[in-house]
Amino acid sequence: MDDPTRHLIQAIHDSPPRAVLAAAGAGSRALADLLGVPGASRTLLEALIPYAADSFDEFLGLRPEQYVSEETGRRMAGRALARARHLRELEAWPLVGLGCTAAIVTDRPKKGEHRAHVAAWSPERLRVHTLHLAKGARDRAGEEGLVSALLLNVLAEASGVVEALPLGLGVGDSLSAETVEFAPLAEQLHRDAIPFFGILPDGTLAADPPAALLSGSFNPLHAGHSGLAATAAALLGRPVAFELSAVNAEKPPLPPAAVLDRLSQFAGRYPVYAANAPTFNQKARLYPGAVFVVGFDTAERVIQPRYYGDSRANMLAALDELRARGNRFLVAGRLDDNGLFHELPELNLPTGYETLFEAIPARLFRHDVSSTEIRAALKAEAEE
Repeated sequence: MDDPTRHLIQAIHDSPPRAVLAAAGAGSRALADLLGVPGASRTLLEALIPYAADSFDEFLGLRPEQYVSEETGRRMAGRALARARHLRELEAWPLVGLGCTAAIVTDRPKKGEHRAHVAAWSPERLRVHTLHLAKGARDRAGEEGLVSALLLNVLAEASGVVEALPLGLGVGDSLSAETVEFAPLAEQLHRDAIPFFGILPDGTLAADPPAALLSGSFNPLHAGHSGLAATAAALLGRPVAFELSAVNAEKPPLPPAAVLDRLSQFAGRYPVYAANAPTFNQKARLYPGAVFVVGFDTAERVIQPRYYGDSRANMLAALDELRARGNRFLVAGRLDDNGLFHELPELNLPTGYETLFEAIPARLFRHDVSSTEIRAALKAEAEE
């Protein structure tokens, strides 16, 4: 390892962020170099090399249209960030997910370009670099060295380190970069300058409202949420997005940093929105025609007059507005505090409004662990 690389890696190790690295096709030298400088445990939470197609597909959660593409690099970085967020649990380190997918010199001729897509996704932003390499200008070791140097530079930039390794790009090589900023959107949401924003699994910003969504605080996101969304999507025949409630009727608004932190759990995995819409009528105004995926306890509150100023007339007017906007509810059963499981048929729905509610049968979905229980378990584990 040369001195500039060692010095850069030492600066990375001395910076606050913790990272999960996922690389395929190239970038293994960067990992070896990171581990070769003392202090790597202050930088790396985990490193993954999903090399075989099946391993890659499992890591990404799908089979990509193209394994070496900008979109795939973005998703890899997102999955890495979500993994970092999971591994961090209750700690407060800054996080970054690093993804690299590349096609370089191998033992057989490649028809396509030699290229690499390296992305760094933090809660605040996503930055993706695309490197095109001149075919025949380098051997495999040379191309691997260049991609690994780029990967270290991208990690350094995401870690707030100003130094960078010279890449030595030649004739026929090209390097470009693109950034998506999430932090300004969270700030605007907090100021009520915008009502909502959405982030797709590849980190691009959503242009359209969702057709169906599952709202919550997601503190934390768990298998019950993802399982419910998947079941609802199968029943509806349409994708289900998540919506983080930045404003809750019974709690203070989430600060921008908390919004960004919770959104990072969805990175590379699911479409997610953040919104200042604590009631379903407010959500209906943002997402007309959307199906709201809810639990039994939430559906029960929707038809309780006490949540409408103790006025049945106000409650019915709210349901009328939801129906007029084309919204409805898909309701999953929930376990109560006494250990009893409740489903939609138990609710005394107002006459004439039954078609606003559709049940998800327990045989298709049931999950009895709540976010509250998970938080309590994590806290107890941290105190041991």
